[in-house]
Amino acid sequence: MTDFAPALPNIPAAQLYHNLNANQLYEEALRRGEGRIVEGGPLAVFTGKHTGRSANDKYIVNQPGTQDLIAWGKVNKPMEPAVFDRLRDRMYTAMAGQSLYVQDLYAGAAPQYRLRVRVITQYAWHSLFVRNLFIVPPAEDLADFTPDYTVIDLPSFTADPAQDGTNSEVFIALNLAQQLVLIGGTQYAGEMKKSIFTVLNTLLPQQGVLPMHCSANIGPNGDTTVFFGLSGTGKTTLSADASRTLVGDDEHGWDDTGIFNFEGGCYAKVINLSPTAEPEIYRTTKTFGTVLENVAYNDATGAIDLNSARYTENTRAAYSIDQIANAACDGLGGHPQNIIMLTADAFGVLPPISRLTAEQAMYHFLSGYTAKVAGTEKGVTEPTATFSTCFGAPFMSLRPSVYADLLGKKIAQHNVRVWLVNTGWVGGGYGVGSRIQIAYTRAMVRAALDGDLDDVEYQTHPVFGLQMPLHCLDVPDEVLDPRRMWADRSAYDAAALRLAGMFTENFRKYEGDVSEAVIKAGMLHLLAQP
Repeated sequence: MTDFAPALPNIPAAQLYHNLNANQLYEEALRRGEGRIVEGGPLAVFTGKHTGRSANDKYIVNQPGTQDLIAWGKVNKPMEPAVFDRLRDRMYTAMAGQSLYVQDLYAGAAPQYRLRVRVITQYAWHSLFVRNLFIVPPAEDLADFTPDYTVIDLPSFTADPAQDGTNSEVFIALNLAQQLVLIGGTQYAGEMKKSIFTVLNTLLPQQGVLPMHCSANIGPNGDTTVFFGLSGTGKTTLSADASRTLVGDDEHGWDDTGIFNFEGGCYAKVINLSPTAEPEIYRTTKTFGTVLENVAYNDATGAIDLNSARYTENTRAAYSIDQIANAACDGLGGHPQNIIMLTADAFGVLPPISRLTAEQAMYHFLSGYTAKVAGTEKGVTEPTATFSTCFGAPFMSLRPSVYADLLGKKIAQHNVRVWLVNTGWVGGGYGVGSRIQIAYTRAMVRAALDGDLDDVEYQTHPVFGLQMPLHCLDVPDEVLDPRRMWADRSAYDAAALRLAGMFTENFRKYEGDVSEAVIKAGMLHLLAQP
């Protein structure tokens, strides 16, 4: 067995390229045929058959110290230490003689909670990806860099399900004791950043810090806002606001001094990206240094087609945050004054904006609701409710109540206003109603953050108990009440009760772990049932 050396394994005859910059990594990627430069200067790459995360192939090593810490289950699947060690040693053997790329990086803008991360990759473009997504240390910090965690990403190396007991040839295996992440069988680069997010989600709550799958920005008056939301709800789009300073678009921590970005870049979904509705993100798809994943382009001209889903709906741009003109250079913000919880309700039931109590905030945080629409996945013919704990279930390794309790305490301590914003459908469900205009959503969010909704009149949603404003500048009054937007009000009532039942059924798994007040916060619909 190879001696375990997580910082930089001794790989025989391997050519190691340390901390190459973007120019050098472009040259390496082009020399090796990993991608091509497209119009404007981005590096366009394809990830093969895996165009998204392999959620069923993620494992945490089950050993003393983690057995009682991790919330084991469908999301956090255990791997035996011996299996991990076999994979590790076989991977080391497979790395022999290869050209490998090493990046020494930080995860976490707050120095007191920052992780030193070493990422070893088989592909040059993967090295550029992590250099964009994590924080590049100043040159003087690299001389004696000693990693806290090491990530080894080797797509050409696959697991043997019969021998290793894995679900497939793909594996993302985290060993907290060895402070090592192994990734094999997939070229999808997002696995690297999300594996470190999982590490932070495990370590930080033990220090009283809330890790959050969220974006964040700061207003001209210094007010910080956090945006929770699953893919497709507008988290990245709404936080990239030209009038506000972007802290980060995906992962943050909240400590006793405020919030801090985990990353140094953004990983934006770019399918159907609009140059008018999302100009800041759109510009990054035309600039040197950006990695475009699975974006279609013209072979002759290099012109990209952001409206094409030829390879996947999950087209992505990975770029350094300094490509956003109004980004926070230090990755830090104060305590949030507002929290926006985003959902794309394809049933057309939830209000476009509503104000939440602290207990409702914890309920909807634990629920993490959005809906998939017909046609986005094979076999999906009608809207499908999706519940992702804490708006990031695949990356939450501890009991959900650990994160929810931290959120509730911080909301109370800092008197934070919390809003539920539906960026989905109005006037009916998917196929009948229409997607709410992004201009309306921006107007409602702007009004909430500016305090313009503090003194308006509200009405209570009869099923969900949500407080809905009756008026909002630049938004028609009827849009604010989802029931008024349906031609058939009785059909709306039935749809609302149906969705409420889905919420209730999903929430049963938390009932033994949260307070009665939080459970009741989402149960008002029971009073409306005959």
